[in-house]
Amino acid sequence: MSGLMNMILSMLLLSGVIFGVARITPGIHLKGFGAAIQVAVVYSLIDMLLFRVLAFFSLPFLLITFGLFVFVINAVMLWLTDKILDDFEIEGFGTAILASIMITVGNLILKWLLL
Repeated sequence: MSGLMNMILSMLLLSGVIFGVARITPGIHLKGFGAAIQVAVVYSLIDMLLFRVLAFFSLPFLLITFGLFVFVINAVMLWLTDKILDDFEIEGFGTAILASIMITVGNLILKWLLL
């Protein structure tokens, strides 16, 4: 599969996971699947731009927690996505952490099964 098709499929998978997580998690509000695609694109851009910087500065926490602090980093990126987009809202940081765990695990499982 070409790089572009792989990227498009990855975005659609992430959008589906985000849509599913928003449907089953209280405190997450998403206005349809189109908004889930927007969230996936913005979240991925934030991930590309900030994840390594955030991981570097939180390295002691990542080491102490055996990498589990990555869910907090992902929650921060979800919170930033919430602040950028009007059609996506997360109520509280605890909800962002829960969503971060569910999105990360769900996306990894789908990629493992399909890609």
